[in-house]
Amino acid sequence: MLARVFSCAVLGLDGVIVEVEVDIASGLPGMIIVGLPDVAVQESRERVQSAIKNSDLFFPRKRVRVNLAPASVRKEGPAYDLPIALGVLAATEQIPAEKLENAIVMGELSLDGSVRHVRGLLPMAAIAREEGYERIIVPKSDAVEAAMIPDLEVIPVSTLGELATFLNGMITIQPQTPTTFKYIDAWAQTNFKEIKGQEHVKRALEVAAAGGHNVLMIGPPGAGKTLLARALPAILPALTIEESLDVTRIYSVADLLPKEVPLIQTRPFRAPHHTISNAGLVGGGNWPHPGEISLAHRGVLFLDELPEFGKRVLEVLRQPLEDKVVTISRARGSLTFPANFQMVAAMNPCPCGYYGDPVKPCTCSQATITKYQKRISGPLLDRIDIHIQVPRVEYEKLSDERYGEPSEDIRQRVEAARVIQRQRFAQKKTSKKKPVLSNADMHTADIRKYCALDDDGKNLVRAAMNQMQLSARAYHRVLKLARTIADLAGCEPITSTHLAEALQYRQQLLV
Repeated sequence: MLARVFSCAVLGLDGVIVEVEVDIASGLPGMIIVGLPDVAVQESRERVQSAIKNSDLFFPRKRVRVNLAPASVRKEGPAYDLPIALGVLAATEQIPAEKLENAIVMGELSLDGSVRHVRGLLPMAAIAREEGYERIIVPKSDAVEAAMIPDLEVIPVSTLGELATFLNGMITIQPQTPTTFKYIDAWAQTNFKEIKGQEHVKRALEVAAAGGHNVLMIGPPGAGKTLLARALPAILPALTIEESLDVTRIYSVADLLPKEVPLIQTRPFRAPHHTISNAGLVGGGNWPHPGEISLAHRGVLFLDELPEFGKRVLEVLRQPLEDKVVTISRARGSLTFPANFQMVAAMNPCPCGYYGDPVKPCTCSQATITKYQKRISGPLLDRIDIHIQVPRVEYEKLSDERYGEPSEDIRQRVEAARVIQRQRFAQKKTSKKKPVLSNADMHTADIRKYCALDDDGKNLVRAAMNQMQLSARAYHRVLKLARTIADLAGCEPITSTHLAEALQYRQQLLV
């Protein structure tokens, strides 16, 4: 007796259809699972047997062989419990096998037959619709997430017994209502109007938000670097529905999607501690999972106390900052995760934090200061578009009762600049390359096309390159930054004024 049930595996961030074949034959009672299963899948033998018996169903005292095809794809996690159980029931004719022919099934089983949550439902549901399946059977707790994919009948189930009764036509389970989306305003811990002083830093962050540029803030302790970084999400443009689904897919695979929030509509803000490992930052594990830079996709990655991060940890950021993806290779293969994030870093100028401070003297030696700042390599600094000094805030500004410009007003200017960029790069979405969504994503050909300079601009950049010893990468990043400043001003040509502001953000460390 042979039965087939279709399920799904997650490979990186993409779903792969898995055919669960269950064969029941005479022999010593027991269950064998083949098809590159991990330990969690092997343990499903006990869960499936107990769940079937405790659901008042019959488990055959025969040899049960389960094959998970294709055998070349690694199967991990308990999501195959439910399809294996249904395969056993279909093979023993306790449920009609034809009811499962055009359905994808996934779910973890408790020993009492309850169906539990599984991770990665969104990419699984997406591949089910893509492959032409009409129905997906999922745990009830995950039905809202799966229902985000349109044109797919989502059947929520609570127990194995309930599902068997439904497949036998004895009860009716109402399909999950398609999930509707309503806009949620951006969340931030701090409004820009609450931040006293630091007007030039706020301007730099506005430019960074408008073009998706990376930022490094340098200043003494208590100057407000962390406060400014945490206020940045409030001025970022709202996620489009495509970006929301892109981010939600990552969080679904990482099993970090809140149950009450099936769709992430605010830009992620990730702030890992400086003790994080390479695998924690870029992703990894025996079978790679997304790291912090992928969880910050389409959002902000905030690295506080930048020199305190391990040197090797910082160096692995160089490739994702350029390519906007991270590739993790293992013996079994390579996986690619998206990593189009905006990096905001903060650091003190020296170990004591007061080098260059006009009030409190620095207690560090010159050699100590140089060694501290050398923890950040030149190639990494070269990939940061905006370097901004964050000085001590004077008492008069701190005690001023007046509010500054609110985040809502700044955000309007940022969104207006992003609209210009989306219209500019709209025609590139049909190309084979990844779509350019902001000025920071521009390729060399885009820079040549959209960042043309007049004679005055060329002379200014020529002088700056000689004086500041800019690399080719820094030259291109200055042009991208000038393009963003011009967009904020609503100006099509890049003028010397825009270039001058972009060049002042290329300042390096104090030593």
